[in-house]
Formats: sequence, structure tokens, C-alpha cells
Amino acid sequence: MRVMTFNANGIRSAARKGFFDWLGGQNTDVVCLQETRAQAQQLPPDPYHPAGYHCHYHDAERKGYSGVAIYARREPDEIRTGLGWPECDAEGRWLEARFGTLSVVSLYLPSGSSSPERQAVKFDFLARLAEPLRAMRASGRDYILCGDWNIAHKNIDLKNWRANQNYSGFLPEERAWLDELFGPLGWVDAFRVVNPDPDQYTWWSNRGRAWEKNVGWRIDYQIITPGLAEKVRTAAIYRDQRFSDHAPLMMDYEYAC
Repeated sequence: MRVMTFNANGIRSAARKGFFDWLGGQNTDVVCLQETRAQAQQLPPDPYHPAGYHCHYHDAERKGYSGVAIYARREPDEIRTGLGWPECDAEGRWLEARFGTLSVVSLYLPSGSSSPERQAVKFDFLARLAEPLRAMRASGRDYILCGDWNIAHKNIDLKNWRANQNYSGFLPEERAWLDELFGPLGWVDAFRVVNPDPDQYTWWSNRGRAWEKNVGWRIDYQIITPGLAEKVRTAAIYRDQRFSDHAPLMMDYEYAC
């Protein structure tokens, strides 16, 4: 089973840059998109409902902002939208597709980089998210949480970590939250199951030739319940073409979807 996560930074922009032409050759079973920044009714079937996929969108109420989507080869048994609080659901940040005992989620966690007010929203989101994550772990279901979490976890996960310790995305409180997620809460960073290497990034600033120099951050994850850890086979960050300021992260699992 091949699962992809990708922050498109505008799905129409990504389409103009060739994302859907490329996607057709990737043999991907489930595609999780974030920051679609469009209303579903604005998107024509071609290319935004690619052939061979069942496509589901969860848009933000505000036009041109946020939004997530899931494309799946197999029609999900159930689609669940949102987590039940306005700051999440009105901004189109959570979409879950259920296939038997497996759930695949497309998540777009808020960024706090634009203002202290948005950082406060981010911290509140993290605090509220902990309880649903505990419930998911206790449910007995398998979960793959795909998305842009807007946090780099360890020093290895961004190039200039020393200079960014006081900036949103690498704040001590944010990193401690991921410590809790991958520690007591029991979730697993699937990428690091198979790839312990440095210089593995999924986002690059549009300034200072960061993409060209690979001065990036690893903030896009597939985070899994522990029973899936032994089923992770490969992980790949696609950088041959640039569709967004993020790169697609593709992972293969020994799992029948």
C-alpha cells in the first residue's frame, strides 16, 4: 500500500506546475493533500478528480485558505470530517477515510509564524488534539496520520536548527509536544522507522535559494499507530520537480487496503 502526503500550497497552483501529470504515474493507493486553498465546487473534474480515485475534499469556510483532501483507489467505507471544534473544522484541517480497521487522515496543523495570535491558536490546537489522539490509540484501529504538522521535531529535522530555536515550528514547547506524541502517547514517526539520515526535508523557504541548497525543514509526516511500524517498507521525498514549497512524501506499507 502506497500512501502519499503533500501540502500543495494551493491545489490549482500545484496543478499548473504539473502535479497531476506526475501523480498519474506514481501508483499511489491513498493521496492526502493539505492547503488545497479552494472550494470543491470551484474545481472541475479534470484534473481535480483524477481518474481511478475516489476524491473527497474538506474545505475551509474562508475561500482561498487551508483545506484538505483525500484521494483513494478504494472507496472508503466511511469519511469523517473535522474533530468537533470550530478552529479545526471551520478551517478545513482534518479529513479521515476509513477502510476496514485502517484510518488514513489528512491533517493540516495551524502555523504560528504569522503572529503571536496564530501561535496561540496553534498551541490551543495541540492541546485539544492530545485527547482525540489518546482515543484513537485506545480504539484498536490502525491509523496513518498524514500531513503538514508545521513542527520540526529534532535538530536533524532542519538545516539551521541553532538559528531557529525561538521561531514557530521549532519552539521548545512544540518539540516537547512531539516528544509526548512519540513517547507516552505511543505514536510512531513512520519516516524515521526506515530513514535515520540527516538532510531529509519536506519544506523549503522561497527565499535565499533554500530549495537549491537543500536548506529545509522536515515538517510533513506520516505518523502511525505502533502496530504499523513493522509494516513500513520504504519512504521517499520527491524532489525532481517542484510543485509547491513542500515536497510529496511517499511511503510503502506491507498492508492490504
